[in-house]
Amino acid sequence: MTDDEGASAAPSPSGIDLARQALAQARAAARERGASPGPRPQQRRRGRVRSRRDPQPFGEAVRAWLAERGYAEQVAVGGVFGRWSEIVGEFNAQHLRPVSYEGGELVVAAESATMAAHARAMARDLIRRLNEELGQGTVHTIKVNGPGRGRGAGRLRAR
Repeated sequence: MTDDEGASAAPSPSGIDLARQALAQARAAARERGASPGPRPQQRRRGRVRSRRDPQPFGEAVRAWLAERGYAEQVAVGGVFGRWSEIVGEFNAQHLRPVSYEGGELVVAAESATMAAHARAMARDLIRRLNEELGQGTVHTIKVNGPGRGRGAGRLRAR
């Protein structure tokens, strides 16, 4: 086996690794926007004021915390990365993998030119399915990267 063959046999990242990468990207994007974790200014609320000691559902508390810090969309996208095979199907998941998401653009890597063409053909359906999972308008562009440098790249927009 040559060095080139060993380099191409590297395992692709798992769904958990992709979710962690998406969360790290979300944190970096939030820092760039100035939305960093830390104390929030007090806001007056109308109605019953909930004490910190009052119990609240865990999921509700986590969703509120993520929304306050601007991480909700990126965490949702990370969840999609983790469930990629459920969304695109087992066959497609074996040959296509999500690489990144930023500003409504999902970048997908295809292992062959044939799979890149297949991904482009199903892009509108994939955008529709992703927006059903994440909320309308979250994903508006899919960029498909084929094998090789610069070959097979193309953007497809939802209509």
